[in-house]
Amino acid sequence: MALISLQDVSLGFGGPRLLDDVNLQIERGDRIGLLGRNGMGKSTLLKLLNGDILPHSGNVARQQNTRAAYLPQEVPQGLNGRIADILATGLEEVDSSKLDDEQKWQRQHQVDKVISLMDLDADARFEVLSAGLKRRVFLARGLVRNPDLLLLDEPTNHLDIKAIDWLEDFLKRWGGTLVFVTHDRVFLQKLTTRIVELDRGQLYDWDCNYSTFLQRKEAILSAEQAQNATFDKKLAQEEAWIRQGIEARRTRNEGRVRALKKLRQARSERRDLLGKVKMQIGTENRSGRLVLEAENISYSYDDKIIVRDFSTTIQRGDKIGIIGPNGSGKTTLLRVLLGEIQPQQGEVRHGTNLDIVYFDQLRSQLDESKSVLDNVGEGRDTITINGRSRNLMGYLEDFLFTRDRVRAPISALSGGERNRLLLARLFARPANLLILDEPTNDLDIETLEVLEDLLLDYEGTLLLVSHDRAFLNNLVTSTLIMDGSGDVKEYVGGYDDWQKQVDATPASLVPALQVKPPKVAQSPQTESKADSKPAARKLSYNEKRELEELPKRIQMLEEEQHQLTVKMEAPSFYQQEGAIITQAVNRLQEIHEELSRAYHRWSELEG
Repeated sequence: MALISLQDVSLGFGGPRLLDDVNLQIERGDRIGLLGRNGMGKSTLLKLLNGDILPHSGNVARQQNTRAAYLPQEVPQGLNGRIADILATGLEEVDSSKLDDEQKWQRQHQVDKVISLMDLDADARFEVLSAGLKRRVFLARGLVRNPDLLLLDEPTNHLDIKAIDWLEDFLKRWGGTLVFVTHDRVFLQKLTTRIVELDRGQLYDWDCNYSTFLQRKEAILSAEQAQNATFDKKLAQEEAWIRQGIEARRTRNEGRVRALKKLRQARSERRDLLGKVKMQIGTENRSGRLVLEAENISYSYDDKIIVRDFSTTIQRGDKIGIIGPNGSGKTTLLRVLLGEIQPQQGEVRHGTNLDIVYFDQLRSQLDESKSVLDNVGEGRDTITINGRSRNLMGYLEDFLFTRDRVRAPISALSGGERNRLLLARLFARPANLLILDEPTNDLDIETLEVLEDLLLDYEGTLLLVSHDRAFLNNLVTSTLIMDGSGDVKEYVGGYDDWQKQVDATPASLVPALQVKPPKVAQSPQTESKADSKPAARKLSYNEKRELEELPKRIQMLEEEQHQLTVKMEAPSFYQQEGAIITQAVNRLQEIHEELSRAYHRWSELEG
């Protein structure tokens, strides 16, 4: 028997149904990725599975004594107190006076076990934690009851990359059943055993991983479009025929008229696939070649060092990713670079003709008291993008806001809709320097890919804070890594490139001209005889030839290393196929290793 079974379930809240006579079987041990566009009802389906809401029709059957734990998109407000006390609230409500000592001990042991498992501090106050740690505590609160089923709604939101890696590893090892909604494509690929897609009220079950789903989905959509085109052509022909009048009303044609009515009914009931988000960025003014330059900047807040002795030069067209743990100061670094905060040491110089647009991850630029229309229009009926005037209503339709939705208050919008709204508001302004602080949170995957394509073609400069590994890999030309201690290091390429360079010897990024032959280690006896030198070993003929060739070999490797480094620093380099990029990164590492061996051999032969 399935752990949970949906049978002919329907659910809606006005307008088209979110679930329209759907069926779903969740088997024990499944790891299901739930996909669908923003507003399709993914969060509603999770609440239905958790028992928080009931279907309008149909049946939800559960195995007896099935326990579920639900992690919503946003951690509920108003939770205060010690972490241990908050986890204890996840246990079943039982009058403690009715528990014996053994039962009390078991409950406390379960809380302590989950705290250890989740690497939490039992005595830490929940209200002072970062957003990422709060989500981890709330997940632990669900796990403390030993659930059979975990329901996770955007579990990677507000988590840094280290925390996402930890969560992936934990969920792989966890033996229960998992249903989750996420926009993180790497997370999906690593965890899913099944894909369930919610599309226009229907559930589509794909027994495969994410990459296979993408291929099959493309084929299904192509077939659907062809079928709809054939249907629409037939309907148009019949509508033209009926308008002929007299012939259509003849008795022998009544069957054709009835068939036309059925075609009309079928067309009215068809729910067409919504169009994709259409984005464009106004870049009316080109910035100077130098966008900004930081020289030996340092900044501390209270006793915490945010940035220490950091220097960088950002030029027009650069796309820079910024990665670091939660609380490491990524947003503060952005504000220092933008000049909103003055560094306590060093200097930041800005280039000329900068038009800066800043996407705030907290979306504080949105006015909660205003509608969608007023937040973007700010009193205007039209906006101008790249010299072209656009009607505001049509512009908002490009961001999938329907005409009845544009007058809705901000409070009525989902997290994904709010992100789309902020993007619409910002992209309505000319910008040659885009600052995006966690822009991918709550966006559905399709909108995320549209944003990705837009930024790839963007000719201005981009500074991007993100924990989305695929987004970083596909976009950025270099990455700033913040470790939380104040050190900021720059690496060529995106997330995967950084990981490869970290796994390699750190010296691989040191310019070749600064590498010197290592000194030969001396024995204690030799060190005690400062004025005596060991006799040089006589070289063979082949060794002499080898020593003569080594400087040429080293010079050739250094020149190749320099040329490859210059090529990889170009913004266009990372717009090539992944195989070409990987080949270049691997070759750079090979050169470093060959140089190390050559220098070591040189040192041996010169003895």
